[in-house]
Amino acid sequence: MRSRHLATISLAVMAIGFLATLFLPENLAVILLRGGFEAGLVGGIADWFAVTALFRHPMGLKIPHTSLLLKNRDKIIQSLIHAMENELLNKKSIEDKLRKFGFITLASRLLTRVFSRKKARQEMLEQLKSIVLKVPAEKAVPYLQKAVASYLSQADLGTAADVVLSKLMKDGKDVAALDFALQGVSSWTARPETKAMLGKLASQKLSEVKLGGFKGMAFQAFVGFVDEEMLGDMLQGMLISGIRDFQEEDSPYREDVIREIRTALFQLIGDEERLTSLKAWAVEQVEGASANGFMVAQLELLRSKAVALLEEEQATGGRKLFALYAMLTRRIRDEQQWIQGWETRVRDSLIAFVEANHYRIGLLVKENLDSMDDASLVNMLEEKVGKDLQWIRVNGALCGFVVGLVLTVIQLF
Repeated sequence: MRSRHLATISLAVMAIGFLATLFLPENLAVILLRGGFEAGLVGGIADWFAVTALFRHPMGLKIPHTSLLLKNRDKIIQSLIHAMENELLNKKSIEDKLRKFGFITLASRLLTRVFSRKKARQEMLEQLKSIVLKVPAEKAVPYLQKAVASYLSQADLGTAADVVLSKLMKDGKDVAALDFALQGVSSWTARPETKAMLGKLASQKLSEVKLGGFKGMAFQAFVGFVDEEMLGDMLQGMLISGIRDFQEEDSPYREDVIREIRTALFQLIGDEERLTSLKAWAVEQVEGASANGFMVAQLELLRSKAVALLEEEQATGGRKLFALYAMLTRRIRDEQQWIQGWETRVRDSLIAFVEANHYRIGLLVKENLDSMDDASLVNMLEEKVGKDLQWIRVNGALCGFVVGLVLTVIQLF
């Protein structure tokens, strides 16, 4: 706007100067000035007409070869699209630039700059906490149940159970389980109430035995001799002694029991019918309402622990978060082959994206220009290049003034 006002002022100065010289007494200075102002006025008007004719019709008159930009709007748009696609932003230049970038390195530097700021780490933790709090556990559980049930229905339980069982036996977990069970049985057997229960049970069962002859007489004498307390004491002592024998590592009975347990377990995982039944039962349990409530409770518990951990980390300024990032960065930095591989993948993906979507640059330019009406387009072009064009008017008036002075001098002589 300033340059347009200056151009208008320069034209007005030339016009006023020319008119003023018409009423001044004739002398050499007036004649020279009149010639200069006259030529400057002609030059200013000519340049004003030329500049205005680019954007609109001068004074609203539809003179031929004026309003050139609007008349050639389609040609200009196509020229801009062609220049953008084939010269300014052609595919080869974009691809060459992409090949020079180290995306992983650049991303690492940006992340390091972010993680090095305490405020940024706290904001990240706050955002993460907000996400954790907004996760709808009730809505997520059905999908989780469905995923677990789908996995169980398709999983090869026989192979998985064989691997797990072999690992447990290799680590001696089956022996540890046996010792745990024996310890529990031993503790239960040593209780007074257990002794009373064993005595009562033994007394009932002995009274049910029917033997005849001499053996029957002897058996009845034995039954009459012992009472429930004696029977309980005897059975309790035998059970405790037997359990103690099984707990001895060098006991032959212990080895037999362990061998039988292992044989039974391998027979179980080899029974396809039982595994199928077990799989169906597991799927039914996972999809049940009780499993839904259990999963919701566990997710809520996990959420509360995660929020507490994030709040604690936020209070310390995210030190552990930065330490974790630093550790990962160091580990990745040592994996140059991995970095180069990812650099190649990212670069190839971006190049493929550019090749597939390069034409969209022209479409975007065309859509934006087509969405503008004539007045908006003219105003935009005037804002971008109008300043320099207005200086053409100023220069035309000044140059015309100088040329007019020279021509007047030549005419005088």
